[in-house]
Amino acid sequence: MKQTELKEFLDEKVAYYNHPRFVETDPIQVPHRFQQKEDIEIAGFLASTIAWGNRKSIIKNASGMMELMGNTPFDFVMSHKEEHLEGLLPFVHRTFNGHDFIQFIKSLQHIYKNHGGFEAVFAKHAEKDSMQSAISKFKTIFFEKEHLARTKKHVSDPLKGSAAKRINMYLRWMVRPNETGVDFGIWNSLSPAQLSCPLDVHSGNVARKLGLLKRKQNDAKALAELDKSLRKLDASDPVKYDFALFGLGVFEKF
Repeated sequence: MKQTELKEFLDEKVAYYNHPRFVETDPIQVPHRFQQKEDIEIAGFLASTIAWGNRKSIIKNASGMMELMGNTPFDFVMSHKEEHLEGLLPFVHRTFNGHDFIQFIKSLQHIYKNHGGFEAVFAKHAEKDSMQSAISKFKTIFFEKEHLARTKKHVSDPLKGSAAKRINMYLRWMVRPNETGVDFGIWNSLSPAQLSCPLDVHSGNVARKLGLLKRKQNDAKALAELDKSLRKLDASDPVKYDFALFGLGVFEKF
């Protein structure tokens, strides 16, 4: 496929999948239940953190997280008492357990109380055409508070070789405009041009079949390679192709 044909093909897929019906089967539906910016940020961050494995299970467990916080995530993060945290202990999603959940609540409070919230942290450390060093810095800040060593694995670090699929997906949710009712566009200090496509098994396999990616591992180097390819198709919004690559892989078994 020539580049013009490839762009046309992928743009069509983006238009098809970047649609409200996408929300019905995706973990992004969890933050869509909220109106307040901070509620959306926290619900989105927690839902994206556990976004690996079966999608129905992800949605069910992310919904369970919201229920354990009384469906008021920001208020819970900022106003919880120690006994409220004990109520989170039964939670489990694969290797993310109640102890990790409690640690995340404490770290989230730290982000809002001492660093001005999510958007401020990412915006401060963002580069012109990359969020990867900002993600790494976010992890450092997130774990400034005393923490369990086991919990650190649940926040990826691109500067240590990770593709950081879940945080890149989270950034797409927060930054890309809400023109089609899927992403939120609530972080105005950042631009879609700075984002990277979430890279996982599905998007990676499709990208390789389309000649957008040669590297076999789904790691930070592969993300940089995919980034370069997608920016040639649309430098202002390369991450929109997440819809095409993911949709082709998951729904069309491309």
